[in-house]
Amino acid sequence: MHVRAYTYAFVPTILRIRGFRFGFYQADLNEPPHVNVKRQDGEAKVWLNTLEVAASRGFRPHELNEIARILSVFKKQLLATWVAEEQKRGDGAREDSIG
Repeated sequence: MHVRAYTYAFVPTILRIRGFRFGFYQADLNEPPHVNVKRQDGEAKVWLNTLEVAASRGFRPHELNEIARILSVFKKQLLATWVAEEQKRGDGAREDSIG
């Protein structure tokens, strides 16, 4: 599986795997690097540098563990995508974007 950009309600969706959609809101690029994860009725926000769950609703603990495992595999690519989106927007790579 490789990281690709898709366009959905939250832009871009950068990874789809095991029924989870990983992406971020463009408006969130002023925050530290993180992804929003969606699946059916669940949504979570996970900090990419630490893989800590910042917020979650609708996911069970075993699903959050699965999300953390997926993110640990794709962390480097997701951080690179975050930095690329910041640069497109003109923010440049911030110090807290480097993980």
